[in-house]
Amino acid sequence: MANEESGNAKRMSIIVTKGTLDWAYPPFILATTAAAMGLEVTMFFTFYGLSLLKKKLDLGISTLGNPAMEMPMMGMHMKMPNIVSMLPGVDSLATGMMKSMIAKKGVASIEELRMAAIESDVKMIACQMTMDLFEYKPEDMIEGPVLGGAATYIETATKSEINLYI
Repeated sequence: MANEESGNAKRMSIIVTKGTLDWAYPPFILATTAAAMGLEVTMFFTFYGLSLLKKKLDLGISTLGNPAMEMPMMGMHMKMPNIVSMLPGVDSLATGMMKSMIAKKGVASIEELRMAAIESDVKMIACQMTMDLFEYKPEDMIEGPVLGGAATYIETATKSEINLYI
């Protein structure tokens, strides 16, 4: 807090590019943790990461291209081979399993983490170009994020000691 009060708080920026359930956790956990530690945090939501700012979230996961994905089943960890991804309903099943694990372990939801970020004064920037590209309207998004582009992010990044791309 002393750093913050003197105007010398460390800064961290995060570019958020992915909007699936499993990729939503790292940026929000890192942002809220850094904010709790007194860092000034900015999150720049672009491309598919922008969907994490929508009022209504319908997050899922995909097993395709995720060779490290292991799910605890039958007392062991089972890997999900890529070939399984072509079967109808597999992503829905994997999403349900992940949401069940999250609930059983008491892990905060993305909505809760997003609210914690807002309450922690994490600055959120919604990429204007992506808004235009995907035809999102400001009313589709939660209140709080500001609109900005790459230059807005670069201005923040050049002042940050920590810059992450997720």
